[in-house]
Amino acid sequence: MSERRLSEIAQRLVQPSGIVSSDFTRLNRLAVKAGIHYDLWQQGLLWLLFARRADGRYACGEGGTVVSSCRQIGKTFTLGTAMFLKCILRPGLKVIWTAHHTRTSDETFADLCDLAKNKVLGRYVERIRRANGQQEVTFRNRSRIMFGARENGFGRGLHSVDVEIFDEAQILTVRALDNMLPIVNTSPDPLVVFLGNPPKPGDQSEVFEEKRRNAASQVDGMVYVELAADRDADLDDREQWGKANPSYPKRTSETAILRMRNLMADDSFRREALGIWDETTASRAIDPKAWEDAAIDHKVTPTDTDLVGYALDMSPDRSTLAIGGAIRHPDGTTHIELREFKATRQNGTMWAVDYIAEHWPKTAAVVIDAQSPAAALLQELKARHVRPIITNAQDMGRACGMFQDMLTAHKLTHLPDQDQPALATAVEHAVTRPIGQSGAVGWNKTGSDIDISPLVAVTLALYGTFITKRNPNRKQEVMI
Repeated sequence: MSERRLSEIAQRLVQPSGIVSSDFTRLNRLAVKAGIHYDLWQQGLLWLLFARRADGRYACGEGGTVVSSCRQIGKTFTLGTAMFLKCILRPGLKVIWTAHHTRTSDETFADLCDLAKNKVLGRYVERIRRANGQQEVTFRNRSRIMFGARENGFGRGLHSVDVEIFDEAQILTVRALDNMLPIVNTSPDPLVVFLGNPPKPGDQSEVFEEKRRNAASQVDGMVYVELAADRDADLDDREQWGKANPSYPKRTSETAILRMRNLMADDSFRREALGIWDETTASRAIDPKAWEDAAIDHKVTPTDTDLVGYALDMSPDRSTLAIGGAIRHPDGTTHIELREFKATRQNGTMWAVDYIAEHWPKTAAVVIDAQSPAAALLQELKARHVRPIITNAQDMGRACGMFQDMLTAHKLTHLPDQDQPALATAVEHAVTRPIGQSGAVGWNKTGSDIDISPLVAVTLALYGTFITKRNPNRKQEVMI
C-alpha cells in the first residue's frame, strides 16, 4: 500500500489561511540526520503545526492545533519527536506536556527520554530530571520540556511557556484549560496543541467538542485534523481500519486491532479503534419543537391551591447566579420561569438570599444541588429561617427526567424565549451527560462559554414542587 498524504486520509481537515512557509522544513532535515523518518501524513501534520504567515507568526497561533484520532496511531511519537527537535533548534524554548492521567504523562516522558540515547540528538541534552511531579528534559541551549498530570495540578504557577501540549484532550476540563492557558500569554509566538480521542459518554469534553465545532464552522487561525473511519463503517472492514489508522498494518498490527475488537463493545471500538465520534454527545437535550410548543405569552400568578418552588444554581466559575421558579397546579401541570439571573461580580450573592427569604412564607420548596457553587449560600439561607432541600446526583437525574417527560406530555409551560433570553440560550445549547449506570441523565453544556445555570435552576425548582412535604397553603387548626 502506497503512502497517503494527510489530505488524502483525514476525515476532516481545516487549515489556517495565509501560510507562506513552515519551520518543519528545517526540523525535518535534523530528523533525517537522527534517523527519524516521518510518514507523509505526519509530515503534513507537522508542516501545518509549524506553518507561518507573512508576518512571521505561527498560522495556528490563535486557535491552536487539534488532532482527533483513534488510539495507537503514533500521535505521541509524531509530536514528541517534533518538540524534542524544536527544542534543539530554538534556544531557550520552554515546552510543557500535560496529560490527564499520571500514567500517560509518565509514558510520554519515558518515550522522550529514549530520544536522548540517540547518537545525533543525545549530545544536545544537558540533563534529565526524573523526580515525580518534576519530570523534565533540559537541553544545553536552555530549552526545556516539562511533563506532568493535570489530575495532580501540574502547570499551575508556571510562566513564560512557549508551547503547551494537552494530551488526552477529550478529558480536558474548562477549569484546567483556564488555569493553564495564561502561562503562554507572555510568549511572543506561542503554540497550543490538543491531542485526543473521540470522547466517551461521561467525559468532561466541553473543550474538545468546542474545538471540533469551531472546525466545522471553518474558524480561521486553527489546524484541525480528524482521522477516522466512515460513520457507517463495517467494524470488521480492514480498509476502514486503515482509513482510521494510517499506521495499520505497518506499525499497528492486525493482532493489536483484533484484540480491541474482541474485548471492546461496538461503541467503544468505534471511538477507540476507528476514531468515530458519537454524534449523540452533541445532540440537543431538549427538543426545540416541544420547547417552542410549551411557550405561553402571559405571566402566571399562583393561586391559593398552587405550590410555588424556587431553586438556586451558580455557574461553575461562580460568575452568575440564577433563581429558577416553578408553579405547580393541582392537576400536576407546572409553569417554570427564570425569576432572577445576575452577574455576581457586579451584584454579589446576597440579593438572592434576600429574594428567597422574602418569598419563603408562601414557598413550598427551595432547592440547591449539593455540587453547585450555590451551596455556599446554605448557611445564609438557614440563618434567615429558610429550610432548603439539598439534592444529590440521583436527584438531578430524576429532576432532568421529570423535566423531559413533562415537556413531552405537554404538562410544562414557560414564557417566550424573547422574555427570558438567558434561559432560552441554556435550553438551546444544553446536552445530556450520563448519571450512574441506570440510564439517568443530567444537563451539560456544549461550550465553555455557555451558561446552563438558568436551566438547572428551573429544573430543580420544578422537581422541588413534587418532592416537598411543605405546603404553606395548608390551614392550621389552632387549639384554644
